[in-house]
Amino acid sequence: MARRITLNGTGPIRIDPQDKPVFVCGCGLTNNFPFCDGTHKACKDEQEGKVYEYDQQGHRREVEG
Repeated sequence: MARRITLNGTGPIRIDPQDKPVFVCGCGLTNNFPFCDGTHKACKDEQEGKVYEYDQQGHRREVEG
């Protein structure tokens, strides 16, 4: 099973509502939605202008945009 991520973010979104910051997923790959679990590290080396698909194990492949 594969899913296409249609977000452009490559890291978490920081929210400072209290003393301790909260990080919300900005890449769409987290397994703890809506919170960041560090999975965004897998998309750090994506190339601009390309479209990628990730499977449930986090394996990436380039797809036609």
